[in-house]
Amino acid sequence: MKTQPNDSPKALRVGITGGIGSGKTTVCKIFETLGVPVYYADDWAKWLLNNDPELKAGVVKIFGEAAYSPEGEYNRAHVAREAFANPEKLNALNALAHPAVERHAQAWHLEAAAKGAPYTLKEAALMIESGSYRHLDFMMVVTAPEPLRISRVMQRDQVPEEQVRLRIARQMPEHEKIKLADAVIINDGNHSLVQQVWTIHQKLWGKSGF
Repeated sequence: MKTQPNDSPKALRVGITGGIGSGKTTVCKIFETLGVPVYYADDWAKWLLNNDPELKAGVVKIFGEAAYSPEGEYNRAHVAREAFANPEKLNALNALAHPAVERHAQAWHLEAAAKGAPYTLKEAALMIESGSYRHLDFMMVVTAPEPLRISRVMQRDQVPEEQVRLRIARQMPEHEKIKLADAVIINDGNHSLVQQVWTIHQKLWGKSGF
């Protein structure tokens, strides 16, 4: 393992992704009980859309002044309507937002590393699609049988099965994500999540050199 110039241990950047309903958040919560800092990309993206001046200016340039309320609050409904009606605008938004989140995630990681974390975990649904996985030292994919994923999302979001199937169809196939994974966590109700997380945690701790 390469070390930093002063041979101090390196805090690894670890990612976790998976399809809708796979249980990424559940797995992250287990890592958090072990003291691992977790960066939830979707939550931070929402925060950045309201607080990052550069990102806000870019959004206004794409979607107009209506992208924000007079008070400066992000108008999610307006942007969503515009973006999904115009693929070019959606691509422009992604090209703007994903790098902004990645920059913020890297800065967050350095802060956590400075506090002594042997590794940090970044949770993101579009980690592979956005290309941000290339900045990681290690990536996990959470997997679950499709019928179980559908059932979980139907219960969580109170939506019909057809709508969940449409969401799944728009995402990268699970088997394609697994091809790029350094580790796979099976969340099917039969394999122990705690045991799988603990095994990976020990491996990452060893890789970090702490």
